[in-house]
Amino acid sequence: MTNLKINNWKKFIPYVIWGIIGLLLLIFIIKTSVFEAQYYNEKEGSERAQVEGVSSVEKVIEPVDETEPTEPEVTEYTVPADQPRYLTISKIGVYKARVITVWVKASGELGTPANIFDAGWYGGSGKPGQGGTLLIDGHNGGPSKVGIFKNLPAVAEDDIIEIERGDGAIFKYKVVENKSVLLSEADAYMRTAQQSPVAGKESITIITCTGEWSDVQKTYLSRQFLRAVIE
Repeated sequence: MTNLKINNWKKFIPYVIWGIIGLLLLIFIIKTSVFEAQYYNEKEGSERAQVEGVSSVEKVIEPVDETEPTEPEVTEYTVPADQPRYLTISKIGVYKARVITVWVKASGELGTPANIFDAGWYGGSGKPGQGGTLLIDGHNGGPSKVGIFKNLPAVAEDDIIEIERGDGAIFKYKVVENKSVLLSEADAYMRTAQQSPVAGKESITIITCTGEWSDVQKTYLSRQFLRAVIE
């Protein structure tokens, strides 16, 4: 009888082993699924690869000023004679918006104006009337108000962009391209955006946020790039 009981117990050993293996496999699958979910949530909207030079508009939207500039604040605004002072895009109702000088942050991202009604000109890019490519950016809005470039996607080819310089000279640029680029690909496109779409012609590139909002990244998942050449 004793041998019989031992033999009966032994026949359950394979089931126990397979049960342990199955349990370990289940734990592994659960941990992997949780890790992947956390990973993709963290990476949502982030770029795939960083390129040398200026990075696209800030990845995380920072607090902004929604106070619309008064008429005196706009008319009395001045800049050096050779720098952009005002931006006009009549197609979307932007008239003589102040152009504020911005620079690249320590993170490599292009800075933006504090006020959602201002445009930002990257001081390291071209100047109006001097060849090269001007890089301009700005907000599509704030928590409760529409910003300067909210309707930028509506601008079409052959529409006109105007820049008034500090000395009063006005330069007109004809739109040749206006496209939305995924945030994950925007930095790579910056290399193109910093060049004229027509070789040998001065140009302007305007950048803003667009597309779907990410609660994880606290930013929009696409960037709008408008490119125009001087007439």
